[in-house]
Amino acid sequence: MPQTDRITIRQPDDWHVHLRDGAMLRAVLPWTAAQFARAIIMPNLTPPVTTAADAAAYRGRILAARPPGSTFQPLMTCYLTDSTDPDEVERGHTQGVWVAAKLYPAGATTNAHHGVTDLNRIRTVLERMQRIGMPLLVHGETTDPEVDIFDREAVFVDQILPPLLRAHPGLKVVLEHVTTIEAVEFVRAHAPNLAATITPHHLLINRTSLFQGGIRPHLYCLPIAKRERHRLALRKAATGGEACFFLGTDTAPHPVGAKEAACGCAGCFVGPTALQCYTQVFDEEGALDRLEGFASRNGPAFYGLPVNDGSITLRRGSTPMPNAIAVGDDRVTVFRGGAETSWSIA
Repeated sequence: MPQTDRITIRQPDDWHVHLRDGAMLRAVLPWTAAQFARAIIMPNLTPPVTTAADAAAYRGRILAARPPGSTFQPLMTCYLTDSTDPDEVERGHTQGVWVAAKLYPAGATTNAHHGVTDLNRIRTVLERMQRIGMPLLVHGETTDPEVDIFDREAVFVDQILPPLLRAHPGLKVVLEHVTTIEAVEFVRAHAPNLAATITPHHLLINRTSLFQGGIRPHLYCLPIAKRERHRLALRKAATGGEACFFLGTDTAPHPVGAKEAACGCAGCFVGPTALQCYTQVFDEEGALDRLEGFASRNGPAFYGLPVNDGSITLRRGSTPMPNAIAVGDDRVTVFRGGAETSWSIA
């Protein structure tokens, strides 16, 4: 088969984005808006987005931060807590403010300390979401301190997710940023009500990458990268054409000082290089013909939304990417920045 040097796909969406707020929002949003038509916006601000009014106000700030001429659309989510009111969730969903709700096990990741401590505390919320058809987005890691950090996703999938699905069999669930064979196999076995997003960085790095030549704090994310066999399983899942897997970058910007610290923050800023990295992986796996399904079709199908009308073209060839972007007097390091990518946005 001749080598393909250009590929045009339907405009993709990003089903997992951290845009932050204020100056950070204004600095990072243009990179996501340049690649994706829509994005699921994570609600773990400080304070978290727990009411429909908060979500509507945050959506307004995102729209105001769009570059001139951009038609990018943010899809807002509700941050679930132990005290979330089912009526508030339904009201926000009915009004079109919220597309989905986000379950953070308390303390699982950045700004997750307001999250859910016990699934029984949100049982009525999940029942209401099942009834109204509102998807649940799950950070799938146990927070049990006795569980090794590299096992937290597998334990969550084995012990916590099955009873949740049994108790709410009609609930649509996205297991976000999966990183293990166990998660991939569980999603396959429980589709189509269960789906998963896969990040570009988990397709490209494994846990050894975090320590090559020294500690690499800008590759530290949660869930943490796993062994090579898990990375290879993720690549097969992403490129295999299965509708239950779709694109979610989990782009998560932090100032350099917050990453290069005694207790550094978790998250990789992949917004500027996301689609280029995904295309590289699909190319390496001989699956460029399946990129559009993963990036542009599977997500809308799961969420019950139309695919986008526009398109985006990528070309084989190197384009230098910035090592970091400025945020006021600070900067944020770009994943795979400071290097030339093997694919570029035309």
